[in-house]
Amino acid sequence: MASTPIASPGAAPGADRSPGAALSALVAAVLAVGIAATAHALQQHAGGGRTLAFALLAGALLGLVLQRSRFCFYCHARDWIDGGDPRGLLAILLALAVGSMGTTVVLGSWVAAPAPGLLPPDMHIGPVSVALVAAGLAFGTGMVVSGSCISAHWYRLAEGSAVAPFALLGTALGFLLGFRTWNTLYSQVIAEAPVVWLPAHLGYGGALALQLAVLGGAAALLWRGYARRQAGAPAIAPGGPAVRPLGAVWQGLWTGRWPYWTGGLAVGLIAAFVIVRMRPLGVTATLGGAARALGTEWGWVPVRLEGLDGLGGCATAPQAQWLTPNALLLAGLVAGAFVAALASRQFAPRWPTARDAVRGLGGGVLLGWGAMTGLGCTVGTLLSGSIAGALSGWVFGVSVLVAVGLGGRAQVALRARG
Repeated sequence: MASTPIASPGAAPGADRSPGAALSALVAAVLAVGIAATAHALQQHAGGGRTLAFALLAGALLGLVLQRSRFCFYCHARDWIDGGDPRGLLAILLALAVGSMGTTVVLGSWVAAPAPGLLPPDMHIGPVSVALVAAGLAFGTGMVVSGSCISAHWYRLAEGSAVAPFALLGTALGFLLGFRTWNTLYSQVIAEAPVVWLPAHLGYGGALALQLAVLGGAAALLWRGYARRQAGAPAIAPGGPAVRPLGAVWQGLWTGRWPYWTGGLAVGLIAAFVIVRMRPLGVTATLGGAARALGTEWGWVPVRLEGLDGLGGCATAPQAQWLTPNALLLAGLVAGAFVAALASRQFAPRWPTARDAVRGLGGGVLLGWGAMTGLGCTVGTLLSGSIAGALSGWVFGVSVLVAVGLGGRAQVALRARG
């Protein structure tokens, strides 16, 4: 990322008065207007135009939040595992808590009396099996190798990341591999695996109370250890005016990164809000669907994938047209992240190296296989599944965390040797 020039006297803190900054801000503003204009035009589309416009705007908002808050499941977990900083994980827990409360309110209006065997439509509630654990472990390992989860690769693509294009290509290859292994896994372990929706067994109140208790307990443990380490740190003397000028507040939005909690709060609200107008939040359906269509056409993917399209998760069934809500959500995510990267001067493309390609492709294959087999990634299965009360989301999340922890320790050991 380019260094920030020293602000002139009297300028708002963090302000950059250079011509390059002004040009970046102007281009970002033009692109933001373009996104809004495109969403307005989409409303006239005959095939659910309002939903398409909503998907584009929701994706743009999500991309903005992800980029500015640096919200990344892998990076947040790594910060805690490597450096003992739990703020990123606390942001994830906050997203899960806020999303759970919002989703419970929405689902309560759809399925008034939850009961076993009765699942809310389109929710990411999948079977719990050994295959799901294997998918989480593979996905977590893929995050360690490639350096990000799939959602972070999408917004880092907008920042000019040299690894992200290879990681997303590798993810598509991993989906192809997952489709080839699906029928065997389905017949052996997935077909008879239980699909557990917690509200069906505990009621909405009981399921929400259980999830909030688990999240609150985890947050308390993380914060307790962090508070102990910070107890001996010198206090930071307050400086500057108590109330910042409006210009300084605006400049602060595009300088550095947003606080961790803002990312967690915003992601949780977006995840709960999108299900009112479209399917639950997910960032792999379009990529997986495209890989499936090409793989089937080229004879790499079985024509019949047993039971797959009847399970809850990020749908990969080939679409009749490319203009789908999930495709526009992804387009909006990348566009919103690009606007944020330009406005904050964090768009820093560079030429990829051979190591970038190997890391991206290798990690991406693991990400793709894990996402296909787990019916989603850390957004689709972990976030959208968990906030809907799906046990599968929690199992996938724990498996991912275990893989990241083991992978982090392996990296430390390799660095010590070399």
